[in-house]
Amino acid sequence: MDYTGSNTMRTRLFCATIFVCLLGLAFQRPGGRDFRKMSIDAETRGLADAFKGVTASGTVQPGLFSIRSTGVTTEPVRKSAELFLAALTAEQRAKTMFPVDDPEWRKWMNQHFYIRQGVSFLEMSEKQREAAFGMLRASLSARGLKLTRDIMRLNETLGELNNNDFEQYGEWRYHITVMGKPSAKEPWGWQIDGHHAIINYFVLGDQVVMSPFFTGSEPVIATSGKYKGTVILQDEMKKGLALVRALDDAQRKQAIIQVSKTGNNNVGEAFKDNVVLDYTGVPASTMNARQKELLLDLAAQYVGNMDAGHAKIKMEEIRKHIDKTHFAWIGGTEEKSVFYYRIHSPVVLIEFDHQSPVGIRHLVADKTSPFQEHIHTVVRTPNGNDYGKDLLRQHYAMHPHSN
Repeated sequence: MDYTGSNTMRTRLFCATIFVCLLGLAFQRPGGRDFRKMSIDAETRGLADAFKGVTASGTVQPGLFSIRSTGVTTEPVRKSAELFLAALTAEQRAKTMFPVDDPEWRKWMNQHFYIRQGVSFLEMSEKQREAAFGMLRASLSARGLKLTRDIMRLNETLGELNNNDFEQYGEWRYHITVMGKPSAKEPWGWQIDGHHAIINYFVLGDQVVMSPFFTGSEPVIATSGKYKGTVILQDEMKKGLALVRALDDAQRKQAIIQVSKTGNNNVGEAFKDNVVLDYTGVPASTMNARQKELLLDLAAQYVGNMDAGHAKIKMEEIRKHIDKTHFAWIGGTEEKSVFYYRIHSPVVLIEFDHQSPVGIRHLVADKTSPFQEHIHTVVRTPNGNDYGKDLLRQHYAMHPHSN
């Protein structure tokens, strides 16, 4: 199936989209112009350096990833992506499709005001939305799909809590782009980008890399409105607490790198593709069998958002490096504490962070301190394989004319 669009058409559509976005942002509530400048400045700074990847020392550890057969088919993902693209109009496809090595992969940002590319759920017909969810359904586990949908629903709740401000917030303000042409052999992938939900899904043969992967919400529990009762990220919170509490006194002292939590602590969010983050906290090599299983179960809580077959492959990779894995904690360890934790190894970086109020700041007494109703989580693949870039590099080395 040929989805190739006119370059002229793509350029015109891109320019028109940017103009409309900038025009809309210029008329946001006070501060909108500053937000626009912050967004553009962040992108300029974030893409100034060529991609290297998250590292512990500034140097990529080689030989961690290889092109191989996993034995887990990606055919359902490819077919569903083709159906999604076929459901779009020619104009929508032209602004949705990018080359597989396009910088668009790196152009994601959690903030609601960020200028995004691709086709949004807001402009999709019901048939197109179902095709988009079909692609997500084929790529994610049932839990991963539910988490993504619930984040979108909670963004609707956020709009309700801001005097029904659906110009800035809302269930359908999420964009999809497709990099490369869906293929059984050639590299390709897709991205969803929006407030508190970003998924990068790279495919090469039957291999999948699903990172960077960002989830979160404010609030994380809807107590009113259209989606009252929606709750997310509670298992991630409880399992983190269970692990830190399972450590003995000496291990806990090593794991807790800072007792006081007064701000936001995530380091691997938007435009932090090349962050240098040394290992810290308690090494898993000092953990007993039960503690290691709690650590692996916590990692699986995040990895398990992708389809079961590829999640199993990723967890085998994480287990292989368990003795080079560290667990770090900031904050308290009580049920109502606010905290940050991370799991960090050569092949995975997972972060959980209670953040300060932003979207519902006007509804809380303490407007500066982190609270449990605003959570950010990030999953990255260190040492150069976020967005599947190390696999892509190896593919080009073996097939120099395929790009």
